[in-house]
Amino acid sequence: MFSLPSHLADFYETYPEAEHQPIIGITANFVEGDAALRDRYYQSVVNAGGTPVIIPPVNDKRTIINTLDHLDGLLLSGGADFNPMWAGEEPSPKLHGINATRDLPELLITQLAYNRQIPILGICRGMQTLAMTLGGKVAQDVSLQELNRDVPAIKHSQDADRQELTHSVTIEEDSTLYNIYGNTRKIFVNSFHHQAVCDTGKRFRVTARAADGVIEGMESTEHKPIMGVQWHPEWLESGLPLFQWLVEQANNFHVAKRLHKRILTLDTHCDTPMFFAQGVHFDHRDPRILVDLHKMTEGRQDAVTMVAYLPQPKIGETFSSKVVVNEHILVQDDDEELRTDISQLKITPLLYADLIFNKIEDIVRRNSRYLSIARTPADLYQDKRKGRKSIMLGIENGLALNHDLQNVKHFAQRGIVYITLCHNGDNDICDSARGCNTHNGVSQFGERVIEQMNLNGIMVDLSHAGEKSFYDALEISATPIVCSHSNCRALCDHPRNLTDDQMRALARRGGVMHITLYPGFLRNTSAKSDNQPVTPVNILDAMDHLEHAIDIMGIDHVGLGTDFDGDGGIIGLADSSEMINFTLELLRRKYSERDIEKIWGGNWLRVMSQVQNFPQNK
Repeated sequence: MFSLPSHLADFYETYPEAEHQPIIGITANFVEGDAALRDRYYQSVVNAGGTPVIIPPVNDKRTIINTLDHLDGLLLSGGADFNPMWAGEEPSPKLHGINATRDLPELLITQLAYNRQIPILGICRGMQTLAMTLGGKVAQDVSLQELNRDVPAIKHSQDADRQELTHSVTIEEDSTLYNIYGNTRKIFVNSFHHQAVCDTGKRFRVTARAADGVIEGMESTEHKPIMGVQWHPEWLESGLPLFQWLVEQANNFHVAKRLHKRILTLDTHCDTPMFFAQGVHFDHRDPRILVDLHKMTEGRQDAVTMVAYLPQPKIGETFSSKVVVNEHILVQDDDEELRTDISQLKITPLLYADLIFNKIEDIVRRNSRYLSIARTPADLYQDKRKGRKSIMLGIENGLALNHDLQNVKHFAQRGIVYITLCHNGDNDICDSARGCNTHNGVSQFGERVIEQMNLNGIMVDLSHAGEKSFYDALEISATPIVCSHSNCRALCDHPRNLTDDQMRALARRGGVMHITLYPGFLRNTSAKSDNQPVTPVNILDAMDHLEHAIDIMGIDHVGLGTDFDGDGGIIGLADSSEMINFTLELLRRKYSERDIEKIWGGNWLRVMSQVQNFPQNK
């Protein structure tokens, strides 16, 4: 019994000593100066197949971040009440004992875990923590809730043993909780609480209620593995399935994280530079933009193509009237603001694009330890090996060429990897999907532009192009073409989307089409005829378009181009911090690692290599 070697022998009888188990962090209570935790919490995690780690109630930034970096799942434990001041409320006379030492650490770790897409289960106070952190509301006492008083109130703070079943809850049929409990509508639970969630907020929905209407369960409305229950399942034999659910979700997250370490993840289109005029901070978690260093890190995204977007002037408009240029865009190489009177500058499309690229280069220079501009597939892989994020440069609207073929070479020398030939309106290169058929496809000038792009190793991007322009460019280009952010017209009838025939033609020529996250290109969101609310466009809609494209084109011709900061972003894939959710969906659908690698950028980089090698091989 007391022989250490005999105990160790069991560890070394096999190799490896043990299979991997997901790491589940459990928030500790704070009692009379001690971090404390009921054994039922960590034993439940062990029984469910997880490895528990206890998180002390400290709000030190480095401690929290380093803890989260090692977690696969988070369990928010029960305990005393929240200080209502965190909700902007004065204390009610019915408020019971608070545990102020826990409040800030748990609010911080919950928000940061949410940003990192870590699966979360909140129990009692833990469910209230989710609501307090993520936009819901907690009543200081159950009796203060606005309840349906057609039914009698029940007691929620029990004197019974914690293993005693003290009341029932009714579960919503279309919920994860319903599936966990074997499609059962009513279960019996214990209950020991004074505060309760009275409004879940938009990020959650109610999944269970007590007989008096008190919310007893909630889950994410964003297709995320986040759930809260008001009772204490750690004390009940029937509680194990909840911990098994958390461990299963944590294991999925662990698999996705490891996959992201091995493969390159590239978003082929974002419009974040449009916000540079607002003085955004790319090295902050800036709420004004959907792509920044923090969000890319949280979502485990390696690279993004940032475009200089040029709006297409209408007849009678000038280009300079369509864009904003100020001191936030005008920078010099010495990092000081350009001391030029902006009103004296003639803002041409060429100058505007160059100013955008100057700004990107300035941002990269300021963050060179963590960020780099990549021009080739080799650059991207080198950045990943060195632990840097990558920005690739693109142009959205060939208007930037300023009707001068020499500017194709100019932008090639700046490192531009693709030019989207047009935007929402015909230009001098081709007709747009939203245009007036000015040229009946690609113009004579546009034909020479495409030829020069081929000769200078720049990819031809036909997102936004009209159907005739698409087929013309496909014939003109000597290299495969791309659609950096387009969807399937068969699923959403919009002229910006590609028909199945276009997709087949694109694949035959070796090109790629990347699904985009603009809601209007994913689903018709007009009201239903029966006046039922329309489900918001979400990650499942994007997966439908991806899988339709795979059915039509094959796995070698698809990818993701979010259009973040260009009105792209949907529930479940709202910004770069949520990009790992895309991988989780691919894993749920049993795609292989090789296929996921192709979708996440491998297909795009194959085309990029062909295009960039064409001038040398010609």
